[in-house]
Amino acid sequence: MQNTTTSVLNPDNPLYKRRNRFNRLMLTLSTVALVFGLFWLFWIIITLLVKGASALSFTLLTQPTPPPGVEGGLLNAILGSFMMAGMGTLIGTPIGILAGTYLAEFGQRGWLAPATRFLNDVLLSAPSIVIGLFIYAIHVAQFGHYSGWAGSLALAILVIPVVVRSTDNMLQLVPNSLREAAAALGCPQWRIVMFISYRAARSGIITGVLLAVARISGETAPLLFTALNNQFMSLNMNGPLANLPVVIFQYAASPFEDWNRLAWAGAVLITLFVLGINILARTLFRNK
Repeated sequence: MQNTTTSVLNPDNPLYKRRNRFNRLMLTLSTVALVFGLFWLFWIIITLLVKGASALSFTLLTQPTPPPGVEGGLLNAILGSFMMAGMGTLIGTPIGILAGTYLAEFGQRGWLAPATRFLNDVLLSAPSIVIGLFIYAIHVAQFGHYSGWAGSLALAILVIPVVVRSTDNMLQLVPNSLREAAAALGCPQWRIVMFISYRAARSGIITGVLLAVARISGETAPLLFTALNNQFMSLNMNGPLANLPVVIFQYAASPFEDWNRLAWAGAVLITLFVLGINILARTLFRNK
């Protein structure tokens, strides 16, 4: 046995040489793919910082969007984005957590849980513009006007599958021995879920919610069909509401240089916000 092992690990063995060459080839291809992906990532970030950092100012955060040739900021768009993203998160998070709880805790048997997981995966990968068209058809077209509520509903639908998937996965990682120990002490099922499963999976569930918020923060397509935009300062959720993604879309395509600078500045704000949420989700709850 010792001679066989030695012969297999011998550098002169043809099998060892072939596997060593294949290992080096795959490591090289993996490194090239890593460098290729990081190259575009850093190029995007550097471009944003070069073109948008110069437009960052106190006025950007205190003045509403201006007409062409007038100094202004993005205050109304920032507030509108926070309002719709916050409302969408408040609507979608409880639905996603409850659905994920059912899949992990009560859906071990039957066809409903597998079908729900499949449909959730389809919704998770669905283009956001389809969600916008859906809300346009059932809300905007029925009420006859764009509104912040319609935008919040579209964002909520985007939040739900992310939270469902993360909740389902995190609850499945909770050891069954914890549930069995609580059940042996006479604890009812709802208490096991509330005080055992949720506490054990809390960090993963919160991370999923934060990642869902990061996803909806830069969505433009659904808001074009639901909230549209508002050039003026408005906090009325029942009317068109300004938001950063749509303002960036409109200002970046405009022929006015001052609007172009505001579009780059808005892109930097969204990028920094999403980057901050991702860093928070991966560091704050890493060891919890």
